[in-house]
Amino acid sequence: MPRARPKPLTQKSLENAALFYLERYASSAANLRRVLMRRVAKAADEDKAPGKRMVEALVARYLAAGLIDDRAYAAQRAASLHRRGASRAGIRGKLAQKGVEADEIAAALDGLSEAGGELAAACALIRRRRLGPYRAPGERAAHRQRDLAVLARAGFALALARRALAAKDADALDRMREEAAEE
Repeated sequence: MPRARPKPLTQKSLENAALFYLERYASSAANLRRVLMRRVAKAADEDKAPGKRMVEALVARYLAAGLIDDRAYAAQRAASLHRRGASRAGIRGKLAQKGVEADEIAAALDGLSEAGGELAAACALIRRRRLGPYRAPGERAAHRQRDLAVLARAGFALALARRALAAKDADALDRMREEAAEE
């Protein structure tokens, strides 16, 4: 069956696509530009210049109107990732993938609660992935290297990972996180 031809690209259709995307997802300006350019690439067989101009104008208008705000997006996304157990390095990488500028990433990371910092994020990841203290006591030793690898891939320092995984049980891990938050 032949593929249906995409509808012709108009300013109105591009704006509708942008608004629909922004209703569903928070986005940086660079990410919205990337999403809209994919639409332009599907619709335009040869000359993508008019579509690119429409996208640039639309993104500039949304930035001026405050509909997209990279600084607020970076702060919100960094806080969300931190609560889920992402390390600072992981957060930096994810924001960079979304096209957030380095100074805005730095501001978002500075805005994160210093209370507990990396230890709190590591504890959140351990809790979410059911690692270390959340495993059955007989299984902990067999999975220690695997648990350390999970934390290392997430961007946590080896010493911090060892410290968090050494907690006797889930309650001890929570106390460790609370003590780090008080410092």
